[in-house]
Amino acid sequence: MTITPLMPVYPRCGVRPVRGEGSYLFGENGERYLDFASGIAVNLLGHGHPHLTKALQDQVATLMHVSNLYGSPQGEALAQRLVDTTFADTVFFTNSGAEAVECAIKTARRYHFASGNPQKNTLICFNNAFHGRTLGAISATNQEKMRDGFEPLLPGFTYAPFDDLAAAEALIDANTAGFLVEPVQGEGGIRPASQEFLKGLRALADQHDLMLVLDEVQCGVARTGTLYAHEQYGIVPDIMASAKGIGGGFPLGACLATEKAAKGMVIGTHGSTYGGNPLAMAAGNAVLDVILAPGFLEQVNATGQRLRAALEQLIPNHDHLFESVRGLGLMLGVKMKSDSRRFVAHARDHHGLLLVAAGENVVRVLPPLVIEQAHIDEFVSKMSEAARSYTLPSDD
Repeated sequence: MTITPLMPVYPRCGVRPVRGEGSYLFGENGERYLDFASGIAVNLLGHGHPHLTKALQDQVATLMHVSNLYGSPQGEALAQRLVDTTFADTVFFTNSGAEAVECAIKTARRYHFASGNPQKNTLICFNNAFHGRTLGAISATNQEKMRDGFEPLLPGFTYAPFDDLAAAEALIDANTAGFLVEPVQGEGGIRPASQEFLKGLRALADQHDLMLVLDEVQCGVARTGTLYAHEQYGIVPDIMASAKGIGGGFPLGACLATEKAAKGMVIGTHGSTYGGNPLAMAAGNAVLDVILAPGFLEQVNATGQRLRAALEQLIPNHDHLFESVRGLGLMLGVKMKSDSRRFVAHARDHHGLLLVAAGENVVRVLPPLVIEQAHIDEFVSKMSEAARSYTLPSDD
């Protein structure tokens, strides 16, 4: 047998964490890493946050799982908090971002079915999007690397260039159900949508009775400096997928919707065995306790501005490598002039700095939202050292 016990679908690197503490990870042999990857924007409170840890410990000792056959005081409490603090009137809890996106797609289609228009079942999506790895989610992207070998994919999706309102409008026809879009593309290269684009999609949705479905799996939950990124655009969606940071490291996702958008989601139309289990709800409530506390979002914005300014000062010193900084809050990307994955590996293996590569040769900088100035200083030092010691491949 040559296949590994863990299915070999990840090109796993040599970092093998066994312990986390705050903004640091520690490997099997005591290696110490500054974690500005946060489990791909998941560990928003860092590792071992005392409030989150205690909430999980208390809950696991009390009740872990009962299924959704029974009433859920824990789920009702977290759903109410999300309804109270967002555009939504109702929430469905999932275990992951891909599942939240699946629920969002189903909710959008079901709205039109319940409205007597079952032919309106096609979502307009956008180039370089990433919505997850399920068949539905990969059908909603036109990236061949996600789709290759998995055909036939699901019908009901068309694709326009990201941030191109005219191209999106041109795709609207009698079968259009709505738009599915990330306000800030994550995997696609930390690309924030323009104000005109998102506001334009909202206006088109209103004009044609379409569903505006936002994928805020990566950019949501305080990552960009507001509870959800769309708040910075002055719009509200009809449906939104959330995950990653919402559980602070515990697997949790959510599909949020208005009452109008969810009118077709009645008994028997959707379900999940694990979704909304008491342990996940304890995690979600603990995360909200922290991020909704007075001053937290202001701190994320201030920290994001300091980190961005530090990166912008760094770039001219290494302008053969770095081009620009983009993003919102503490969801930042450094556009490189060569292979970002190669640089991420160099920073990780030689300087103990964990980052994440993305499309368009962008390095994602996704630190815990609780970092302090000392972590920014250490990050800048490690990033500078990595840039100084980095050797471009001969073909760049």
